[in-house]
Amino acid sequence: MPKYLFVTGGVMSGLGKGIITSSVAKLLQLSGVRATCLKIDPYLNFDAGTMNPYTHGEVFVTDDGGETDMDIGNYERFLNRDMSRANNITTGQIYKKVIDDERRGLFLGKSVQIIPHVTDEIKRRIRDLAEKEKVDVLVVECGGTVGDIESLPFLEAFRQMRMEDGPSKTLFLHVSLAPELSVVGEMKTKPTQHSVQEMRRIGVQPDVMVIRGSRPLPPDAKEKIALFTSVPIESVVSDPDVESIYLVPRLLEGEGVLAPIRRQLGLKARGSMRAWNTVADRFVGHGSTVRIAMVGKYANLADSYVSVNQALAHAGAVKGADVSISWIDSETIEKDESQLRQIDAYDGVVLPQGFGGRGIEGKIAAANVARVDKVPFLGLCYGFQLASVSFARNVLGLKGANSTEVDPKTPHPVIDLLPEQRDVADLGGTMRLGGHDVFIERPSRAFDIYGEEKIRERHRHRYELNQTYLKRFEEKGMRFTAFSDGRRRAEVMELEGHPFYMGTQYHPEYVSRPERPEPIYVAFVEACVKRARRSRAPERRR
Repeated sequence: MPKYLFVTGGVMSGLGKGIITSSVAKLLQLSGVRATCLKIDPYLNFDAGTMNPYTHGEVFVTDDGGETDMDIGNYERFLNRDMSRANNITTGQIYKKVIDDERRGLFLGKSVQIIPHVTDEIKRRIRDLAEKEKVDVLVVECGGTVGDIESLPFLEAFRQMRMEDGPSKTLFLHVSLAPELSVVGEMKTKPTQHSVQEMRRIGVQPDVMVIRGSRPLPPDAKEKIALFTSVPIESVVSDPDVESIYLVPRLLEGEGVLAPIRRQLGLKARGSMRAWNTVADRFVGHGSTVRIAMVGKYANLADSYVSVNQALAHAGAVKGADVSISWIDSETIEKDESQLRQIDAYDGVVLPQGFGGRGIEGKIAAANVARVDKVPFLGLCYGFQLASVSFARNVLGLKGANSTEVDPKTPHPVIDLLPEQRDVADLGGTMRLGGHDVFIERPSRAFDIYGEEKIRERHRHRYELNQTYLKRFEEKGMRFTAFSDGRRRAEVMELEGHPFYMGTQYHPEYVSRPERPEPIYVAFVEACVKRARRSRAPERRR
């Protein structure tokens, strides 16, 4: 029978439960245990597709077309395996299933209630995933913070699973915070104590505590947490800040997090950290830095582009360079065009994904500056589309060229709605989503980068390049060198005579892993490294 490791969080959100969940699952995997992860989001949204990136972070797209929480991306990157939409549960999905069943008459003669009907559906979804994936251990992360009203049905379902399966098949790992006031210089344990009290109030006692903090937890603080939470001191694990998230598995392993997990769940397998340490060591101690400008409208929240950030880090690691990302709000460029002058100071420019008309003129202008000034450039999805608009306006001379998403009456609809989207009314889950085979033409830079004619990439868009303009683009040196869906969709653009100016309609960041970085990101960072060396050379001579 599968075993279940439940990860909960206390004190505040943003502690890094997703990284801890991924790291614990990775340690189990390295020990020869078949493990995967499940993320529970206590939102009434059916999926993450319609959520605001400012409040929820990026939408991560799985190969089967699921629009999921960004932690699914963390799971894929750490475990080096694909997840599916089934690896993400929301309150909306649970309630919709229960209500649909009630309408079909499956509960005739019964009053439908949170307990047992909602909690039964939660348990069913958890157990179905474990059995479908044939795992030894399913690591279940509950989003939010203990005490949130939204999380209560899920925590109750966990409590019931402990009662039904017993402590030898269930384990509760609670992530909490030990804040440190600078005026006192002491890591405080009281918030963690209160967090565990709240868990006990709803019938759950943690088995393992992972304590986040800016520095390692002192022995006296560990002892106090163990005493007041009724958790053995050897099961209180310190998780201080580290240079890279990929060092967290090593940190937790060194803190002995696996010992209580193995003991309680009866796991005998033991593995080696050597292979993972080889990967993790790439992310520290680089002697060079490349500076990347990320131009977007969600510039104030790094989690809005977390997969892009990580893909750049993966590429930098294999190229021996730290990637320093500066977020430039495209709306500030629209208000002050002098901001464009700073782009030339960077080693590369990324125009990431997005939707809507806000801030797009700043993005279009940034794409043009990168083209003219020969700054390595990578456009992703909407960035690919807006770079096409920029080229149409500034090179082809098509005044007013635009995407019909922004200007339905544009005289030159360089980017237009996918034909199958014209009759779509519902916005949730109706885009072109998930994995598609992409076919690369040769000779091309794209083929040189990927080394094969067929690749698998993920998508999330409603609009595409209008191929009636294809010939005019190519006459001026902008080639489209990869296509999908029987050549109906242009997937890759590349500008001749430029050090690196490329865009992808797909999202290459979704498939990038620390163990196998996505090739176009590696090629982009390599171009940035070359520019950095050239620009820094006079400084070294002086």
